[in-house]
Amino acid sequence: VMAAGGLRQRLVHLDLKGAPPRAAYLRQVLPLLRTLGATGLLLEYEDTFPYTGPLEPLRAPHAYSRQELQELLGLAKEQGLEVVPLVQSFGHMEFVLKHKEFAHLREVRMFPNALNPHKEESRALVKAMIDHVMALHKDVKWFHIGCDEVYYLGEGEESKQWLQQQENTPEKLCLSHIKAVASCMALSYPTVTPIVWDDMLRGISEETLAGSGVPQLVQPMIWDYAADLDVESKVLLVEKYRRCGFSKVWFASAFKGATGVNQSLTLIGHHLQNHLQWLKVASSTPTDVLQGIALTGWQRYDHFSVLCELFPVAIPSLAGCLQALENGGYSETVKENVEKLLGMPNLEIDTFMSTSLGTFPGSTILSLVTQVSFYLKSSVDELLERNRYVTGWFSPYHRKRKIIHPIIMHHFQPDAISLLSKWNAVVQDLQVAMEQVFHNSTVEEWMEENVHPSLQKLQQVVDDLDEAIKAQT
Repeated sequence: VMAAGGLRQRLVHLDLKGAPPRAAYLRQVLPLLRTLGATGLLLEYEDTFPYTGPLEPLRAPHAYSRQELQELLGLAKEQGLEVVPLVQSFGHMEFVLKHKEFAHLREVRMFPNALNPHKEESRALVKAMIDHVMALHKDVKWFHIGCDEVYYLGEGEESKQWLQQQENTPEKLCLSHIKAVASCMALSYPTVTPIVWDDMLRGISEETLAGSGVPQLVQPMIWDYAADLDVESKVLLVEKYRRCGFSKVWFASAFKGATGVNQSLTLIGHHLQNHLQWLKVASSTPTDVLQGIALTGWQRYDHFSVLCELFPVAIPSLAGCLQALENGGYSETVKENVEKLLGMPNLEIDTFMSTSLGTFPGSTILSLVTQVSFYLKSSVDELLERNRYVTGWFSPYHRKRKIIHPIIMHHFQPDAISLLSKWNAVVQDLQVAMEQVFHNSTVEEWMEENVHPSLQKLQQVVDDLDEAIKAQT
């Protein structure tokens, strides 16, 4: 399997900044990930890490306990899964900078996304976060320091002044902060190699990159989640990074969370295609240059956005993608193997309709979320907007005034009531299944986002009918 030669490291990214699974669920999933072909985990803790002391405000109410993490990391080790922690140190710092205690470290006073790179205290904060996480991760080889999407960099007051000096540019500002964080890691943890997302580096000239000292300190992770990823330009990018002095590069694909900010179901075909493109890039990259690939599974686009597909919903996608990487492609045989590992009789990759129940942890959630996403809104809209008895004889005008023709009522009241009880039962089952995997805050958020709008409309029409009927007598 030559194609996969350079992709011996396959890290599954667990994005914990949204819908973080309970520790007990993760314990069930780790052995499955190993079986599917993962060799490690990229753990993006964000606000779920048990920070203490001055960093305690960063810790969400549902954060993992130290003991839970120690058990999880122990299990990962037993399973032979390499763990790479990820702590943002520049952009995507909302989970830190939204707090009043740290707001003075923002690049732009109004925006909590980017850290001010001019302040000594900013670096001290990043160091403290890294030290906290490293204390629980004794023997890691890599540590991801983020650094993607540093929006509004250079637009803060201090940056504007700094940029007025002749030699200074936003690129240099970016590189100097990355260098400061990486140097600090090199000093405290000499055996650990920092990884950075590569988007802030892509556009920087070779000369500037090479002269910055950054290539000697970090390994870039080149990310692209598109199904039609341009192989040729990626190969050229790898060569550019090599010429600048980076010794190794990583790739990053996506198995979920990259096709829509409020996506609820995963389109497997899209993500599979993305991985097949990365395999082509890998086959044109010298094996000694390529460290491995991270399969990202975004759970929110950023700290403040809504949830995208829940992790259990995307397990079939993850399975197909991991197996494609391990086998250097996706064939009928690979597909059958994936189906066997998930206990799913037929895996649909071009539509969302894998409705059959699998045997993997959390598969009930997948089948119920599929029902809700497909049919809840459409069945309620069908009744309220396309049923001629409702639109003609029980319009908002009628409902408000409690006017109803007694005969008409019989034409649709039974339908409305049976639809409501059907959906209440499905939602009840989903609630139970979700509570086993997620904390209440996640269940509540998902329900409010995906279920309540339609269910409340339906409940309201049933209530209005009752009222109107009472008003008749």
